[in-house]
Amino acid sequence: MVSRWFASWQKYTGLDENGDVMSADSLDLPNTHDRPGPIDNSGLVSHLIYSEPGSPELIRTLEEGRDYVLVPEGVWNKLLEWYKGGPPLPRRLILQGSIHKKFNIEVYPLTLRLIDSRDNSETVIRISKKATICQLHEKVGSLKGLPQNKVCIWDFFNNKKNLILDSSVKTLEDANLEMDQHKVYVYVQKVYFDDHIFDAKKILLEVRDHGEISSAMEDNLTAKELALVPIEPSRSSVTIAGGPALSNGYSTNSSSNLYPGLSSSSADMCDSHDSPGNIRKREKGGLAGLQNLGNTCFMNSALQCLVHTAPLVDYFMQDFSNELNKQNPLGMHGELAIAFGDLLRNMWSASRSTIAPRVFKGKLARFAPQFSGYNQHDSQELLAFLLDGLHEDLNRVKQKPYIEMKDSDGRADEDYADECWKNHKSRNDSIVVDICQGQYKSTLVCPVCNNISITFDPFMYLSLPLPSTFNKTMTVTVIHGDGSRLPMPYTVTVPKNGYCRDLIQGLGTACCLKNDESLLLAEVYDHKIYRFLEKPLESLHSIKDDEHIVAYRIPKKRAGYKRLEIVHWSPEKKLLGSPLVSYLREESTVSDVVIAIKNALSPLKKANVSLEKMHCEKESSSASDICDELENGFVEDVAGCSCAYDFPLRLTLTEESSSSDKAVDEDYVKRSPFLRITLNWTDEELDLYDVSYLEDLPEVCKSSFTAKKTRQEAITLFSCLDAFLKEEPLGVDDMWYCPHCKEHRQASKKLDLWRLPEILVIHLKRFSYSRYSKNKLDTLVNFPIQNLDMGKYSKSKDASNPPYVYELYAISNHYGGLGGGHYTAYAKLIDDDRWYHFDDSCVSSISESDIRTSAAYVLFYRRVKVEGGGAAS
Repeated sequence: MVSRWFASWQKYTGLDENGDVMSADSLDLPNTHDRPGPIDNSGLVSHLIYSEPGSPELIRTLEEGRDYVLVPEGVWNKLLEWYKGGPPLPRRLILQGSIHKKFNIEVYPLTLRLIDSRDNSETVIRISKKATICQLHEKVGSLKGLPQNKVCIWDFFNNKKNLILDSSVKTLEDANLEMDQHKVYVYVQKVYFDDHIFDAKKILLEVRDHGEISSAMEDNLTAKELALVPIEPSRSSVTIAGGPALSNGYSTNSSSNLYPGLSSSSADMCDSHDSPGNIRKREKGGLAGLQNLGNTCFMNSALQCLVHTAPLVDYFMQDFSNELNKQNPLGMHGELAIAFGDLLRNMWSASRSTIAPRVFKGKLARFAPQFSGYNQHDSQELLAFLLDGLHEDLNRVKQKPYIEMKDSDGRADEDYADECWKNHKSRNDSIVVDICQGQYKSTLVCPVCNNISITFDPFMYLSLPLPSTFNKTMTVTVIHGDGSRLPMPYTVTVPKNGYCRDLIQGLGTACCLKNDESLLLAEVYDHKIYRFLEKPLESLHSIKDDEHIVAYRIPKKRAGYKRLEIVHWSPEKKLLGSPLVSYLREESTVSDVVIAIKNALSPLKKANVSLEKMHCEKESSSASDICDELENGFVEDVAGCSCAYDFPLRLTLTEESSSSDKAVDEDYVKRSPFLRITLNWTDEELDLYDVSYLEDLPEVCKSSFTAKKTRQEAITLFSCLDAFLKEEPLGVDDMWYCPHCKEHRQASKKLDLWRLPEILVIHLKRFSYSRYSKNKLDTLVNFPIQNLDMGKYSKSKDASNPPYVYELYAISNHYGGLGGGHYTAYAKLIDDDRWYHFDDSCVSSISESDIRTSAAYVLFYRRVKVEGGGAAS
């Protein structure tokens, strides 16, 4: 059901997303009593005429949570009974995955268009991808009034009879008829509905005559044939990935070509199995394009990079069947490796033809359901899964020995690293480990006891952060807790993707913070402290531009102290100014509280204003008047002034929304872990102090600062490596258990590269996700194409290791933003000193000077031989 309606119903009933009753603070009180109207799911439904009666077709770009929520049938029935509306959108629960099985809701079942060429009638049917071919025969036969022995269904992919679909218990998903492979296909018939274009992969249905197939066995439909066509979901001018529809390799007819230059031929091929011994590179192999099966540009980009990796080509071009590990519970019974090997061999033997990677995509979806469906995915995530899956399918270790990991115990790093690598190889030994895996050193230091833990772990690729080239200015008001100076706003420059510690460091430099002082950040909202920003690693994205941030200058050592928060209550009975914060010893009394408050207010006292008149009035008061004042919250000053009762402001306890009438007493000061006190101002006292310094706090990021964009500057790959290897504290959600302290600590972590692989895969982390923002960095990374010297980053002192000098041979590119985009690949032909651009089915040559762009996402380097310690050969 539509998520907006469900959210309004949750507010109405006071339930949160977990079904628990919300607290009063989290409820939106003005809307709490608004009863939702009828359920309206019409916004989820595609209003195209091909929707099957009683089963509306959903819009293909829907996202769970954002657009819709899933509820049990019983909940839907009750909500429908209470609120009416609709339409109902029932969906099935299916079990997906061959090895790692998982239950998923089939939001988008397989949609097929049945075309009867005898009268050109069209009928839409919808069936689960988990339905069997036999059930498909039954549904088509029932719909057309034909007995099953009269029905013959062909896989009619790309207008060709590829495979006859015999009535069996094989599922449509296993027959490579899953949904995502039907979304978009090139060189197929176009059918227009309501100005929407559908690219259909045909399934041919033939009617048997007396048990025999009709003599019309041509590729084109005859008068006695029916075509069953998987319906292409509606597409606007952009794909789900967000890029132009035609930029993903879609064409309007079989002869069209989207790009000039060296394009692919129209002879489409499927990645069927061929004998390794019969495969030889014909002409200039490796220039085959990959057909986009519907938002599969991410897969095509990753595959092109892998199939142009020389050691993998040499391996899969030979007979590798003896290395298949079909018993590995972590693998895919060897099926993924076989599918990849078949695809690679066909791509290297297909000259410049276009290959439809249907079989490989089907295997991928079976073993990794997260890559099925219509959504765009991440090429790096696919690479990580594929390399790991190939390793497990080809692991030469059939029975993994149990190995107990030992600590370094002060041993030399070289000895401990070799032991860890030997243990890893005893359980993991494959072509992927041989060429793609390296080893890094991880050092953790406990911040309390300084205990050091060293481990050596393998890696398949390096995920490098991109140092932000954007800075931003933030304005924060610094208030001295001891009242030694007036509040003062400071504007500092911090990294745009920085942390609170960066802001504190900048403020400390700006306000000349002393060594025995620290800054406590707080957000002030409605004249109260809304929250303290006490976590150094809290992202600055959690601070919105229009918020008001205060930094309280307080002692660094606060053990044995308690915090004192002071808010101001005006004569008009409303909150006033910005709160003050100070610290008192735990054994403090009410008198100590008064002294701290007087000190905090002292810089606000107006010049040439004397309290003598007020003091005299106090001195002339009777003893009974003084007792009344004490009971009402007035307290004495013990600082040695001429009058014992010279502090005129009434102190009361602070409540959530107003000042209470309860006076501050010794019991409250002693028992409370922190003190929250309200100063009750009168007009007379306001004349004595200039509280304007506490008013009109500046916004942390003024619009005038953020309106002007700073031009992005290029960064080097080495600066990314330095950022990756820089020592950093662990996040609060990733605490380390210190074996010495017996507690979880926020330790500092330092990574060092130790052993580098033959094939070095570098992932540039352009995408960042947090609770408060999503972002993609389009920063240009200046990466070397030749002579990438990684020797200075390797901490291993083993002289037998070859020089770590690399050259670039492939790039996975991503164009566009977070909401969508398009993947392509650049690859250097193994036997040719030329670069090529692979954009799905389109292949063209490209100059080496043009491959360094801000779209570079995953870089592939291979180690080269170095002659005489000089340049790479």
